[in-house]
This record gives sequence, structure tokens and C-alpha cells, in this order.
Amino acid sequence: MIYYHDDEILIRDMQQNDAQIITDEEIAQGWHATVDKYEMRLRHQSEGKSISLVAEYQDHVAGYINVYPDSEWGAFAGRGYPEIVDFGVLEKYRRHGIGSKLMDIAEQIASGYSEIVYLGVGMHSGYGSAQRMYVKRGYVPDGTGVWYGDQVCEQNAECCNNDDLVLYLSKRLR
Repeated sequence: MIYYHDDEILIRDMQQNDAQIITDEEIAQGWHATVDKYEMRLRHQSEGKSISLVAEYQDHVAGYINVYPDSEWGAFAGRGYPEIVDFGVLEKYRRHGIGSKLMDIAEQIASGYSEIVYLGVGMHSGYGSAQRMYVKRGYVPDGTGVWYGDQVCEQNAECCNNDDLVLYLSKRLR
């Protein structure tokens, strides 16, 4: 399915061959990526658990985002709120509006399920641009503090500032 199309950007459902393309591109930019994550997203999509999207920029796979209509994870798990998960734009395609358009479409999809959408954002500097973008888009912290893995990181608890340390944010869509 195609969700958006203009002269440069196309947003569509993720397809099987996208998994390896994204993985190869992330490895090329120095990330420790594996195809397993994208194959899991495709499996969740085929099972009806998620909507997995890919953005193309000038006919090249450039980014991805996933919407889980009733997420099982995080601060709002099991409450009927959609979660935006695993959002990224490949570095060489940034600053072309791809991320904003992916978020627009993900929020539009989420609004079909609930008036609230949420997401978790990593706390290390690699997530700095995402943290700023979410705040600019109106996302606010949920009030539970940071999470490590799939649970609240209690005050004074030791944790590692890696991809598992996240802050959950939510936004009212309507």
C-alpha cells in the first residue's frame, strides 16, 4: 500500500527485500545492524500486529517506521494506545523532510486507533536529533521516568546508557 507520494518521497508498506537493503545501509554507516530486526517487523506486519513503513527518496530506500496499534511494551502497554517503534532515516538521506513525513504518516495511522500515541526514545546522544524532533512535534514525557529494558529504572539504580535506556513520550492526536 502507498501512503504518500510526491516528486521525491514515496512512503509504502515495508517489503521483504527492504530488510536487507536497510541492514546493508546501516552497516555501511557504521551501525551494528542485523537483518533480524527488520524480518521481525515484517513478520509482525504479516501477523497484523504492526504497520511497517518504508520511505523511498528518489527511488532509494531511505527510512522506516513502525506503528503497533495496541503495543505490548513500555509505559502504555496493553492500554489500547498505538506505539511508534523503530524509526530511522539513513544518514545520507537526512535533511530532506523524510523523517517528518514518516512521522506524519505514522501519526495519521495511529489516529485511526486512538487519540493518544506514544513512543520511547533513547537517552544517549545518538538520539539527540530524535529527542528534539519529538518535543517539537508535541510529545511529552509520560511521567514514569526512564526505563531500562522493559521496566522503570528506579531512582539510584545502576544502568547502562545504551539503546535499552529510554524515556517514553506521548502525544494527543485529536
